[in-house]
Amino acid sequence: MPTPNLFKKAMAAGQAQIGLWSAFPSPYITELLAGSGYDWIMLDTEHSPNDVPQVLQQLQAVEAALQPRPTSAVVRPAWNDPVLIKRYLDIGAQTLLIPFVQNADEARAAVQAMRYAPQGIRGMGGSMRASNFGRDMQYVDDADKELCLLVQVETAQALDQIEAIAAVDGVDGIFIGPADLSASMGYPGQPRHPVVNAAIDDAITRIRAAGKAPGILMVDEARARECLALGAQFVAVSMDLILLRTAADAVAAKFKDSSGQVVQTAY
Repeated sequence: MPTPNLFKKAMAAGQAQIGLWSAFPSPYITELLAGSGYDWIMLDTEHSPNDVPQVLQQLQAVEAALQPRPTSAVVRPAWNDPVLIKRYLDIGAQTLLIPFVQNADEARAAVQAMRYAPQGIRGMGGSMRASNFGRDMQYVDDADKELCLLVQVETAQALDQIEAIAAVDGVDGIFIGPADLSASMGYPGQPRHPVVNAAIDDAITRIRAAGKAPGILMVDEARARECLALGAQFVAVSMDLILLRTAADAVAAKFKDSSGQVVQTAY
């Protein structure tokens, strides 16, 4: 039997879950982060130098982490590609976040890539990690029960298609991408623009009304709490690169002035 997908179970129960966005292609760092107490950690391969072999090690690191409560791994393939989807499922990923889904047809394509025939087109692998290297004879029959599909809407055009995307059987959640959304709305680099905020608020409400779980990446604490209050169920509240950059910059700033010279302090 496949391992129970705690992320999918919590989402189906309507529970809010906070996550951490991770772009470091390092299992050592992944294990550290997975022990921090987040409900889920997003392993990115779209905008990070990450690929299947590293993600395999990161999935193992999440499982190995010493943590106050289990942290679920969510993997974002680089594209809505059935070959990429197959490879991440075969190494044991249970929850995938598919970027740039524009309409119901593209959502259905992602669903089909997640499922074996006759419901889908996922290729059969006899001895992959997901089936305990072929030892789990029930995996093919039961895999769908524990797989979770999240699709990412990140353009104004995609927001118009929310209800149609949500109606696709097999889509478990819809994730809003504020950065690309702001660019598509004419406000590049301004994901907190009032017009963009209003569109996000409306999208969260509509996703919930359509019976699916809304999600978002929002590193501004006050805004993240607003999204949770509106009904967002899986919210990434920070990014590992931002955490490291902010801490590193702050320490350097204590010792250097604006010109980059070391400031000597008398004691």
